[in-house]
Amino acid sequence: MSESKGESEHGGVSVRTLEIVVAAALMGLAAVVMYDNWITGARWGADGPQAGYFPFYVALLMLISAGMVLLRALPLAAPRRRFVEPSKFRPVLALLIPSMVYVVFAAYLGVYVAAAIYLTYFMFVVGRYKAAVVAPVAIGVPIVLFLLFEVWFLVPLPKGPLEYWLGY
Repeated sequence: MSESKGESEHGGVSVRTLEIVVAAALMGLAAVVMYDNWITGARWGADGPQAGYFPFYVALLMLISAGMVLLRALPLAAPRRRFVEPSKFRPVLALLIPSMVYVVFAAYLGVYVAAAIYLTYFMFVVGRYKAAVVAPVAIGVPIVLFLLFEVWFLVPLPKGPLEYWLGY
């Protein structure tokens, strides 16, 4: 069978297709970063490097690396392997989706409350622990992280309504 619309001969997305898509996306991101830092100033000034000097060259390396991946993936004669077997994709999604939900929750509820929810979900659903084990961990870990970052290291992390209600 031939590869059509990025599918491998066994169905699903091929490694080659994903390499091309990711390389192109990284090249686009690198180009945007390079442009922005060139505008900011990516040259060597009289007093040393300008503000965009280092990020510009890091993005240039990223552009070159992604371009090499793209060039390697482009030949049509490349073997067509499926990116992931369906049976192995489900466990990946079982970890990926809750992680994405955590990021959204962290933006609205704060890092600490989102961490408590995330830990509770994984301990109950994935680990199948009992509430007597889940509760101390899901509450204790965010409290320890709060004390570590906010109180001792004085590094503020995104907070939500609960922390503001408590005065932080």
